[in-house]
Amino acid sequence: MVKGRSRYWKLTSDEMAGFSYDESKLLNWEIKCIREPEDAAKFIGVFLYRHGTAFDYESVNGICYFHNNLDRNELPSITSFLKEKFAGKEMEKGERVFLKDSKEIYSGKDIGELAKGMETKFNTKAIISLEFEDVTAEQSKEAGLPDAKLLPIHT
Repeated sequence: MVKGRSRYWKLTSDEMAGFSYDESKLLNWEIKCIREPEDAAKFIGVFLYRHGTAFDYESVNGICYFHNNLDRNELPSITSFLKEKFAGKEMEKGERVFLKDSKEIYSGKDIGELAKGMETKFNTKAIISLEFEDVTAEQSKEAGLPDAKLLPIHT
């Protein structure tokens, strides 16, 4: 199989604990925390891009989150929850909050635990996506990543 990029989506926090992938090949991850009812489109998206996230004309490293249809008075509790775990300098741009130079996590266990924490603290349901680079089908299988949740990315 030709190596490239691949995305695993609709993963649960419980599934994450069972993965043993090469963390250096994880490009980015996202935890989308959805609040019921789903059609209200209220959610928090926590994410991390290995090579940084665009902020104006610079790239910022660290954990970030975006929010949709949430009351602005909820943002300080989300930010402080993440800052307690990962530190970082708070920066805001539109609907995104950056924790510049925060601690970065890449293990399935750590990402799954963060998702569970978000579910409990903010009364949400977490759906996780992982994007890898240069992972073969054999490596994915050995890591425990489910074929049924694979979306190959053709570049």
